[in-house]
Amino acid sequence: MKKLGLLRHAKSDWDDSDKRDFDRGLNDRGRRGGGLMGRYIRENGPEFDLLLASPAERVKATLAAAQLGLEPVFDQRLYLASAETIIDVVSEQAGDADAVLVAAHNPGLQDVLLSLVAPDRENAHFDEAVVKYPTASFALLDLPIDDWGALGGQDGAIADFRRPRDLDPELGPVD
Repeated sequence: MKKLGLLRHAKSDWDDSDKRDFDRGLNDRGRRGGGLMGRYIRENGPEFDLLLASPAERVKATLAAAQLGLEPVFDQRLYLASAETIIDVVSEQAGDADAVLVAAHNPGLQDVLLSLVAPDRENAHFDEAVVKYPTASFALLDLPIDDWGALGGQDGAIADFRRPRDLDPELGPVD
């Protein structure tokens, strides 16, 4: 059994219009959400063996706020990656890790979840994640595989799904 965590970057800062998308950091809400989600992952998630991450500034800032205690392996291919690319990167880089965390962007992360969860293993977590995968959200998938090279089949289940607003209602949608 392998575990795959999917962490979307926290709320980015759109105030500086001179910055490229890749270079945008986080706003105050994003820093709060990233820190809160990091604490949740540390306290409730598995001990991840490997952290694969997009090198975008907002992902780096999310990881800094989360303080997960893992040194990220940055891979340019994870910047705005499709589900197929994310699965390829994990398959190529996970090696003998039992639990891998990917920190990246949507819609790729949500699409990974949709492509790896078996229809007969859908649950309440899946139902929530399908509706929306907001910034700083975290999903944990249980995958009945022995080798990351087998990643890609629709045979997984979502063990956990958390949004910042699940941990602090003030981080919910702004009306």
